[in-house]
Amino acid sequence: MDSTSEIPSFLRNLVCTKCLKQYDPDELHRLCTCGKVLFAEYDIEGAKEKINQTSFEKRKHNIWRIPEIMPVRKEKNRFSLGEGFTPLLRLENLGKILGLKNLLLKNESENPTGSFKSRGLCAAVSRAYELGVREFVIPTAGNAGAALAAYTARTNTQAHVFMPKDTPPLIINEINAFGADYHLVDGLITDAGKEARKAAEEHGWFDMSTLKEPYRVEGKKTMGYEIAEQMDWTLPDVIIYPTGGGTGIIGMWKAFDEMEKLGLVGNERPRLISVQSSGCAPIVKAFHEGKKYAEFWENAETLAAGLRVPAAIADYLILETIRDSKGSAIEVDDLTIKISMAQVAKEEGIMLAPEAAATIAALNPLIENKEISKDENIIVFGTGSGLTTPEEWEIKAMVDYS
Repeated sequence: MDSTSEIPSFLRNLVCTKCLKQYDPDELHRLCTCGKVLFAEYDIEGAKEKINQTSFEKRKHNIWRIPEIMPVRKEKNRFSLGEGFTPLLRLENLGKILGLKNLLLKNESENPTGSFKSRGLCAAVSRAYELGVREFVIPTAGNAGAALAAYTARTNTQAHVFMPKDTPPLIINEINAFGADYHLVDGLITDAGKEARKAAEEHGWFDMSTLKEPYRVEGKKTMGYEIAEQMDWTLPDVIIYPTGGGTGIIGMWKAFDEMEKLGLVGNERPRLISVQSSGCAPIVKAFHEGKKYAEFWENAETLAAGLRVPAAIADYLILETIRDSKGSAIEVDDLTIKISMAQVAKEEGIMLAPEAAATIAALNPLIENKEISKDENIIVFGTGSGLTTPEEWEIKAMVDYS
């Protein structure tokens, strides 16, 4: 029997990640008045009375496994399609080839819509629903739009999705199947974002753009909690993560801080390594130039649609997080991503989306640069399923990596 149904959320307030201004979490908010990202804060001392390393035995195996430090107050508003608690798989064969003893994959492709986007949109839609929202709009490269459409179907609300015309056909069909209203836009996700903002202002729809509301990151942070639990309340040495908007890397860092305060883990932290495509690498460029903010990436182009994000509103948080973790940022080209898709499929029986395979593509250069070593516990994030991009798996499109 699930033991979380009567557990309340210990949500206390919203706070700006830049100017520290606080907001009432039981009112609808998006960004701070200074234009920066809001984070949810919790009464950690209160939550500690419910949470410890042995308290999870009878809890749900989805993102609501830890309702104390999730933002939805009432059980009836904690909607779910079974997202979260994805497997942490040891990549034995690939690890041997690369000389890495402890190479693990967090396989997010097993989420309901085939990618990690299910987590963030589940949390954000659930909380917005609790606060009275019934109509949403989102710009997307594909997977976030599919996730929003799924959870608006689940909550009997309405989604409006704006996405580039070259979004993979299967994802467009997925969004349509879930009953969302969708619009194909010339250009990139930034162009879709402009159209989504116009529509939001005109119609009063709630804009679910990445990190422009406080709760998608709460869904993504559950990846950090799961890693710790799956590793018997330790953390890996390294996490390699594909970075577009950056919600996941920011969310996990938030989770590690919360977990330390809750007494679940110590003060050790993994090094976070951000991976981007060489066709769109604003975070990598800013990191290596020592900048606090990333410049807009002109003429962004990559087969990894989720990495084709020329500007991220949370660039300052992504860069701070990487540096605080003593991590790094690396770019990989599309050919290497394609080769890595083929390699992990052939060696491990796992089909990854291009964005996810970018983390595999980063392994060799990271080894060569001595940024990772053979004895470390290394987690690569498989953020999405290769089945969401069937066109990339046509025999004529595949690469012989041998």
